[in-house]
Amino acid sequence: MSTGYQIEDQYAIHFLTPTIVDWVNVFTQKSYRDVIMNSLAFCVKEKGLVLYGYVIMTNHLHLLARSEPGKLSDTLRDFKKFTAGIILEKIQNEPESRREWMMHRFAWNAAQNKRSSDNQFWTHENHAEVIISDKFFNQKLNYIHENPVREGWVEKPVDYIYSSAKALLLNVSGPLSLSDWYS
Repeated sequence: MSTGYQIEDQYAIHFLTPTIVDWVNVFTQKSYRDVIMNSLAFCVKEKGLVLYGYVIMTNHLHLLARSEPGKLSDTLRDFKKFTAGIILEKIQNEPESRREWMMHRFAWNAAQNKRSSDNQFWTHENHAEVIISDKFFNQKLNYIHENPVREGWVEKPVDYIYSSAKALLLNVSGPLSLSDWYS
């Protein structure tokens, strides 16, 4: 069922919120966050993803992005499919105290729709909002960077390493380039 937040202009900058099903707090583990960082870096380097800002929260991401080749939906689909596979494998094979509960949630969600296989990790929506002005762009970028502060994880946006804040706000080389994450 469509929510109206679809990517219609594949070239436009969008504010995106990919979310884990049932808001499962997956990204509390560093190894799972690193999968996201490496995958974003790959999409930037190999798929033409232009990333203006990002933050990884415990159960969702916020991205401010566009696609250079005009394939934003395809890039997001591939990103979500790849990251889901890798993280599900890690949940199964690495130490994870919540393994049984998490896998139950992923299997239950997959059973609720015909689009998923055995496990559904990401929701099917990306809550895509097209950026229509500089003011809206800046509002969304600020929202992205302030998210970890609102959660009480850090005092300043630049202190959260799974965000583009440091690279953008201090104008230093940092995670926005993602070059340190991609091997």
